[in-house]
Amino acid sequence: MFYGSVVWDPWLIVAQIVCLQCLYYLTLGVFLTMLVGNRVPRMSLEYFFDYATVTASTVTGWCVIASFLFSSLAGAAYMTSLIARAKKCLDFSATVYITHLFICIVYGGWPSSITWWVLNGTGIAVMALLGAYLCRRRELREIPITRYRSNV
Repeated sequence: MFYGSVVWDPWLIVAQIVCLQCLYYLTLGVFLTMLVGNRVPRMSLEYFFDYATVTASTVTGWCVIASFLFSSLAGAAYMTSLIARAKKCLDFSATVYITHLFICIVYGGWPSSITWWVLNGTGIAVMALLGAYLCRRRELREIPITRYRSNV
């Protein structure tokens, strides 16, 4: 892929945003099921979008926090394959978390928990910085060039 002659393609950007958002929530669902599912009688969207479930005062709350942080780590890995550009990682990770904020506002109102804000601030930083690092490592890989030498 040559990066200098990229044409602005809004459909590609929208598709990347949708894919990254879906993968983020799919991964969050897997981690919530593994960590929180055995602690509560019934899983619901409350653990995804209600800021009251993000608390440091219960073991279940810590499991929710761990699920969000693990999803941020996975989101950085997803950006490596979906976005593949280090300078776009902050934009895409901010889009994921701003979209999550809007969904949370619609679902349960404005998040008033400081723990929720710290968790999501940490999540966006982890996703953006780790994603940029991984993408930069991928961009700087050596390009294998095979040469056919004639016997001289």
